Amino acid sequence: MNEILIALLIGCAAGIIDIVPMIKQKLSKFSICSAFAQWVVLGLVIPNTSMFGLTSWLNGLVVAVLFALPIAILVMENDKKSVPIILVMSAILGSIVGLVGFKLGL
Repeated sequence: MNEILIALLIGCAAGIIDIVPMIKQKLSKFSICSAFAQWVVLGLVIPNTSMFGLTSWLNGLVVAVLFALPIAILVMENDKKSVPIILVMSAILGSIVGLVGFKLGL
């Protein structure tokens, strides 16, 4: 149970980091909630996933970018310049989630 709580807290922290710029830009509440929910889920998924034997941070990067691809494709229709930002933030935060999860023994 503690592992789930820690994973959720890691995901919430990553979600908050991701949505702060979105709130400052006054994006829609649906976009903000979607981004936060994605990171809460990734907080659970990344530490419990091992893709191709990758190291913790690289595994987090790959998983987060893969999860972000459908969102990036959807956003691309209306706002092409946001796609690189979405993918870069996913890579950075995914790496951090993977590393922190590993350091905390998840």
